Amino acid sequence: MSGPLSGLRIIAVEQYGAGPYGSMQLADLGAEIIKIENPADGGDTGRRVGPYFLDPENSEFFHSFNRNKRSVTLDLKQPGARDVLHALVRSADGVMDNLRGDLPAKLGLTYEALAPANPRIVCAHLSAYGRTGSRASWPGYDYLMQAETGYLSLTGEPDGPPTRMGLSIVDLMTGLFAAFGLVSGILDARRNGVGRDIDVSLFDTALQNLNYLGTWFLNSGHVQGREPRSGHPSLVPSQLYRTRDGFIFIMCNKEKFWPILCERIGRPEWADDARFRTFKERLVNRALVNELLDGALSARTTAEWLEHFAGQVPAAPVHDLRAALENPFVREQDRVWGFERPDAAPVRMIATPVRSGDTLPRQAAPALGADTDAVLRDCGFSGDDLQRLRVAKVI
Repeated sequence: MSGPLSGLRIIAVEQYGAGPYGSMQLADLGAEIIKIENPADGGDTGRRVGPYFLDPENSEFFHSFNRNKRSVTLDLKQPGARDVLHALVRSADGVMDNLRGDLPAKLGLTYEALAPANPRIVCAHLSAYGRTGSRASWPGYDYLMQAETGYLSLTGEPDGPPTRMGLSIVDLMTGLFAAFGLVSGILDARRNGVGRDIDVSLFDTALQNLNYLGTWFLNSGHVQGREPRSGHPSLVPSQLYRTRDGFIFIMCNKEKFWPILCERIGRPEWADDARFRTFKERLVNRALVNELLDGALSARTTAEWLEHFAGQVPAAPVHDLRAALENPFVREQDRVWGFERPDAAPVRMIATPVRSGDTLPRQAAPALGADTDAVLRDCGFSGDDLQRLRVAKVI
């Protein structure tokens, strides 16, 4: 492996989305991720999430979360599995799981259980609601978190039904927080020689993402709702505007951009109008600002305005998924990579957003158990040991 995390070894007891996404970010930067999959269940359930497959039991969904990893089959519920787990942990820096909150302790994945094998091990636990409290044993998923933490009241048009975000943003961000927490714990363990447990939950991440809207409520009692056309709650203009052939998103999120916008659309006098001079005045007169901008921007197409603004006004076209991925700017700097598969065509996926100057790994997701023998032999297991573990259905 190459990359800034080369030499970092993580054991990942994971499935589906949030956990695998977090560990994949580490793998993309060169960390060795040994993915533990239960052979009794056919491995990670994500392997069977459709509707698009490269071949049976090999879904495109699974590849989106598991590239650059190694796969080891291990049934942690079987007698004898703990010995295998401890052998893996002895040479690892961290263990990452995304299980229901009550399961890490039952499966021996906590620091208390693993410290005898490696006192420096850091155990990152990604769960729905945390490993303590009244919901420790509850299952939970992204959309549930969005519903309970207010996202559906913030997304969509004011007169529409409650609406979730179009992406599993809570899963993805929780995975990132788990990866960040794990690497932070490992840095500390390398300083003092002692590992620890790290906890991250979907619920806490969803709540944290409320950020300044949460601060507004907690200190000023303001309950933010939905704004028309995806408008910013306090900055104007910062929303969708109509053009001759559709919409354009404009974000004048610094005062300096308002007079530039006025000049570029041929209305320089608006910059000095007392009703629009600052964010405060424009917020009070938001409806009028939007009406005037709609009228002015309707004179040209979105493409024409983007060319006319030429980077002087923060603006973007409104793309669907096809247009987003076929955008020339995506191709310009190699933002889509081909990830290699043995004896098959590469899987095309979006590249890591972290650019480090290294030649980063580009391997597609592994087949179920593809690395079991190699990894366990490196841990000291013989061929007879492996056969015995297979007969016992441990691996």
